[in-house]
Amino acid sequence: MRNLTTHFFTPTGVVRAVDGISYDLEEGETMGLVGESGSGKSVSALSIMRLVPEPPGRIVAGEVIFQGKDLLKLSVEEMRRTRGRAIGMIFQEPATFLNPVLTVGRQITEAMELHLGFDGKASRARALELLERVGIPDGESRLADYPHQFSGGQRQRIMIAAALSCRPKLLLADEPTTALDVTIQAQILELIKDLSREFSISVILITHNLGIVARYADRVNVMYGGEIVESAAAREIYRNPRHPYTVGLLEAVPRLDRQVDGELRTIEGQPPDLRGEKTGCTFRPRCSYGVGRCAIERPYLQEVGVHHASACWESEQVRKV
Repeated sequence: MRNLTTHFFTPTGVVRAVDGISYDLEEGETMGLVGESGSGKSVSALSIMRLVPEPPGRIVAGEVIFQGKDLLKLSVEEMRRTRGRAIGMIFQEPATFLNPVLTVGRQITEAMELHLGFDGKASRARALELLERVGIPDGESRLADYPHQFSGGQRQRIMIAAALSCRPKLLLADEPTTALDVTIQAQILELIKDLSREFSISVILITHNLGIVARYADRVNVMYGGEIVESAAAREIYRNPRHPYTVGLLEAVPRLDRQVDGELRTIEGQPPDLRGEKTGCTFRPRCSYGVGRCAIERPYLQEVGVHHASACWESEQVRKV
């Protein structure tokens, strides 16, 4: 991905939801994309799939190179053949993604018949195999059930089965464990991890849960205000954060290895208004490391270690967590 830029054109101004982000993702790698709500995580994933609603949204610049082709330059028909077949997506809310008037069997088999040319018998057999893999018991009878007949965790598993039905090479997992209890969360994430290893699937794991990132991601990109402000291997991010926002996120997580000394720590202030032109560092109003340069000059990602980049003029001063 190079300089991906997605704007929303609203009556009150242009919202720069994704503002020139760039990164690489290797085959079989799991990359965590973290940040608070409104930082641009989900919009960046929808931009890869070219599912940004237009209007008001529009991808205005950038490249998304996948298997040698720029997804942003594909025709509508070419992109339709890519979705589901080469790139799968687990959406944030299974209750809104799954069609309430279609059986789950039909929703899993449809992509295989469309993209792989399977007949009804072959697609049904594959759907039964997928339901077994994702932990839905008695798949033979449950293929005829509708989404409302499943629990929240089961609907999430069905959505994973649908996303993996054509064995894509890239999986976009947008908050795949939202609203699930911690036991089911662990099961879902272990399932994604096992399947990605088995089929060499690259995964972009979008979440605000830093515990999930620590356990399942190989590398982490931290987003704030539509930009990537820090990028490093997962262990390096936790061991040696070099952006004040990353430090704030890590300090806000309760830890069992520390004595509680009063209230939990927070990042003071509010997320930025993404309308209008940006001047200086977006995080400056909430930052305790700011200097005069931060107000007038926008920082860019620069190397601060081996495969470790931070968009902060004072990254050398940022203390360890």
